[in-house]
Amino acid sequence: MTLRERDKKHLWHPLTQHKTHPDTIAIVNAKGCVLTDEDGNSYIDAIASWYTCMYGHCNPYITKRVSDQMQHLDQVVFSGFTHEPAIKLSEALMAILPKNQNKIFFSDNGSTSVEIGIKMALQYHFNKADKRNTLLAFEDGFHGDTFGAMSVSGLSVYNGPFEDFFLEVKRIPTPNGKNHDSILNLLQDIVSQHKVAGFVYEPLVQGAAAMKMHDAQGLNSILKFCKANNIITVADEVMTGFGKTGRHFASDHLEQKPDIICLSKALTAGLVPMAITSCSQDIYDAFYSDDMHKGLFHGHTYSANPLACTAALAGIELLTSNEIQNNIKRIIHSHQEFGKQIKAHPKVASIRQTGIIFALDLNLKMERYGNLRDKLFNYFMSQGVCLRPLGNTIYILAPYVITKEQLQKVYQVIIEALDNM
Repeated sequence: MTLRERDKKHLWHPLTQHKTHPDTIAIVNAKGCVLTDEDGNSYIDAIASWYTCMYGHCNPYITKRVSDQMQHLDQVVFSGFTHEPAIKLSEALMAILPKNQNKIFFSDNGSTSVEIGIKMALQYHFNKADKRNTLLAFEDGFHGDTFGAMSVSGLSVYNGPFEDFFLEVKRIPTPNGKNHDSILNLLQDIVSQHKVAGFVYEPLVQGAAAMKMHDAQGLNSILKFCKANNIITVADEVMTGFGKTGRHFASDHLEQKPDIICLSKALTAGLVPMAITSCSQDIYDAFYSDDMHKGLFHGHTYSANPLACTAALAGIELLTSNEIQNNIKRIIHSHQEFGKQIKAHPKVASIRQTGIIFALDLNLKMERYGNLRDKLFNYFMSQGVCLRPLGNTIYILAPYVITKEQLQKVYQVIIEALDNM
C-alpha cells in the first residue's frame, strides 16, 4: 500500500476539502530546494514550504547543530528555568531586530505569536487602568487560526463560521500611495468613537491576501498616528521576517518601529516549530509589578525548546552570512529581470515585487481554491515545480539557496503555463 493510500485512512490535512481533493503527494526526501516523492519524482520547492525552509531543506549546518544539542539538553520547562540556547538566541535576535525591541516571549507557532501580541496590547492598557476593547487591522489581512488572530484577520474564506465570537476589530484599507489622508481621517473617526488598544498589521506584504503589497510611507503615517494616540503597534512578521523583503525584517524599511513583533516560520529554518513575540522595554514594564495578576499569564509546554532555539540560532548565523546576503541580492535581481520579461505577457494583468517575494496576477478571475487554480497547481507539479497559486495570483518565494538554474526553471514553467492557458 502506498503512503498516499495509507494517508487517507486517518489524516485530516489543513486547508483541504477532502471530498473534492482526496489525493495527496507523499514526500519521502527533501534536500536543498528539492522535494522527492514516493514515486521518485522531484520538485523544486519554489515557496520554501510556506516560507519556512529559507536556507534549504535539511541544511547540514543547522541539522548538525541541532543534533549536537540533542546530546546535552532536549527539553526543560521554561517557567522558572532557563538554558543557554534560549539566552544565546535572545542575544542574536537583539543584534538584528529593530533597536527598540528588548524582550522576547516564546510560543509555538505564528498564530500564537500574534495571539500573545494581542494579549500584550490589551493588557498593557488594562494594567495601566486604561481598559481598551478595540483593535485595528488592515482589510484582507491574515494573522492565523486562533481566535484572537482570526479576529484581526480579514479573509472571511477562513473565518466565516467563527465571526460571531471575535474580538472587537475595526478595519482600515492598506495604504497605496494615494489614500493616506483618507485613512488618517478614518482613523481619527475610529479613535473618537472607540477605545483602541492596538493595531495588528502585516508590514508591506500581506501574504495570504495573495502577496498584496502596500506603501511604506503610508504605513509610516499610520504607525505615527497610532503612537500619537497610545495605540500599541503589533507587526506580524511571521511571513516577512528573516530577509524576505531584502532586509532582515520588513519593519527595517520603516521609520516608525513597532512596539511588538511576531515571528515564526523561517525563525527555525523550517526544521521544528517555534515562535517568538518580541516587544519594547515600555511594553514589558507595564507587566513588571509586585502584583502577580499584572503578569502575562500565557505559557506553552514547549516554550523555548532548546532544540528549536538551536535551530533558530544557526539560521540567524546563516542569514547574516555573506553567502546568504549575496544570494538574496541575486534572487532580487533575477526577479526584477523576470518581471521585465513577463509583465508584457497577454495573460498577465500586473506584477509586483518586494525583496525576494515576486507575484503576478492573471488577467482572469479565478476562485481561491477553484478548478482553474487546481489545474495550474497540477501543471506546475507535473513539470517539477512546487508553486501554490492564491486565486489568480502566482507567486515565488523560494529558499535563499536556490540555484540560478533552478530559478530559471521556475520562471520557464510559469511562462509555459501562461502560454498553454
